Amino acid sequence: MWVEAGALALSENKTANFEEIFLPHLDAAYNLARWLTRDPTDADDVVQEAYFRAFKFFDSFHGGDGRSWLLKIVRNTCYTWLQKNRPREIVYELDEELHVAPTGDPEKDLLEDLDRRELRRLVEELPPSNREILVFRDIQGLSYKEIAAITELPIGTVMSRLARARKRLQAAAGIQLPEVSAG
Repeated sequence: MWVEAGALALSENKTANFEEIFLPHLDAAYNLARWLTRDPTDADDVVQEAYFRAFKFFDSFHGGDGRSWLLKIVRNTCYTWLQKNRPREIVYELDEELHVAPTGDPEKDLLEDLDRRELRRLVEELPPSNREILVFRDIQGLSYKEIAAITELPIGTVMSRLARARKRLQAAAGIQLPEVSAG
């Protein structure tokens, strides 16, 4: 009987530790899943599966950056889900509308909304490998080191893909940046 009570206490402790470490990252997990699946319902399913996997393998988490560890699981779960449900389509999407408060100027609000929609469209047209890195860095705010750990790519590759993604985005938006001279 005391063995069962001890196991229950360990299970409750594991659950509490898991929730403390990973529940604060639920929004980031959902945003990534939404990007990758392009569907809010599918993103919910993927996040649920990813959290289940994270809990199942929680014993293999030895501290460190819980957000990166979780996002890697979400990313892998998304790719598994996409292969199973959409084998010919690996796509990404930006999160829903950014939470921007209206300025009180309807014309300005409309133009900003149009700009956000156009940016979202342009980002969605990027190649998946570039888009993913752009999302991790510029939307999720991850460091190069965190992105490298999640994607299992060298930091140099992460940096070059991010540079290419930004360059393609600028070109697609028709933005010309001034040349920097070696002066």
